[in-house]
Amino acid sequence: MEVYLDNAATTPIAPEVVDAMMPFLKSHFGNPSSTHHYGRKTKSAIETSRKTIAKLLNCSPMEIFFTSGGTEADNMAITGAILQLGVKHIISSEMEHHAVLHSLDFCEKQYGVKVSKVRLDHMGHVDLDHLKELINSTEEKTLVSLMHANNEVGTMIDIHEIGRICKDNGAYFHSDTVQTMGHYTMDLAEMPVDFITGAAHKFHGPKGIGFLFVRKGIHVDGLIHGGAQERSVRAGTENLYGIVGMAKALELCYEDMDGHIAHVQGLKDYMKSKLQLSIPGVEVNGCPVRSLYTVLNVKLPKTQNAGMLLFLLDIDGIACSSGSACSSGSSKVSHVLEALEVDSLSPSIRFSFSRYTTKEEIDYAVERLSHHMILEEEIA
Repeated sequence: MEVYLDNAATTPIAPEVVDAMMPFLKSHFGNPSSTHHYGRKTKSAIETSRKTIAKLLNCSPMEIFFTSGGTEADNMAITGAILQLGVKHIISSEMEHHAVLHSLDFCEKQYGVKVSKVRLDHMGHVDLDHLKELINSTEEKTLVSLMHANNEVGTMIDIHEIGRICKDNGAYFHSDTVQTMGHYTMDLAEMPVDFITGAAHKFHGPKGIGFLFVRKGIHVDGLIHGGAQERSVRAGTENLYGIVGMAKALELCYEDMDGHIAHVQGLKDYMKSKLQLSIPGVEVNGCPVRSLYTVLNVKLPKTQNAGMLLFLLDIDGIACSSGSACSSGSSKVSHVLEALEVDSLSPSIRFSFSRYTTKEEIDYAVERLSHHMILEEEIA
């Protein structure tokens, strides 16, 4: 049996998305910058996709900029805030995605900005009083960069409250919403953010395409130069079929958001219960309540050979992970679990679900994991 439970890393592309992309892979091949009818046709498809995304998010099409994915969008927001908005102080956390953390490391060295890390509790919640203290610790222009939902343990910030704090205290606010885009409705006319990011492959769209939302009245330059695409902000011939696919994927998400949430939240609750019954001592990493419904990260009882669990599950046809796909191959404990002070001697596994996940798949995954845990305990 093949079971895919690593949807936080990437989701399978929806058949309807493939159908929407096919004409632009086959016959509609014009360069969108060309003025003849081949180019006008593809340029129109890009702008129609931009309008579709903007309508779903309740923002202006002029506030949406297409990128190669969430990583470029995060980098573009952070670097642009420094170079175009004059930001000298950035507040973030130890639990951010490496697209943010590594960008901050670079900007600290390259541009001399001050980087502060807000305190977190053991579940990953932001200390709001400390956040206010950090914002007001300097008169320099400040950017707060905190992800909407953590990609490893699922803990969510109160994006409206943090946005309000930033607005009231004169700070810009960037939130990496890659894990929540397409999984929650977002009203950007009401949500107090200056920048958010999306990546299509996290919500059943194609890989290699994403976007950055930039609040009207704010201007940042892109990281890639050499053309007038994306209103001269992000150069390079557009990923035409990726853009079309991303718009279709987001549209599908919004068609039955409530049904999607109910289905996936039910699967997460079901797996948590099954694991707790089958493997005594299982604990949930992160917040069990205010948490991304697509992610379940569990700490298992200590075992010998803990590092073999993912390999054994893979042999059984089960795909899951110990953390972010961007850190795969690393022998170090996840930086997120380290920030939460989770016992590194106990194995932690991330299971993540999608609209295509079934209870039968979860039953199989729990049975195989329980089997391997028993075997390892017998060996010990």
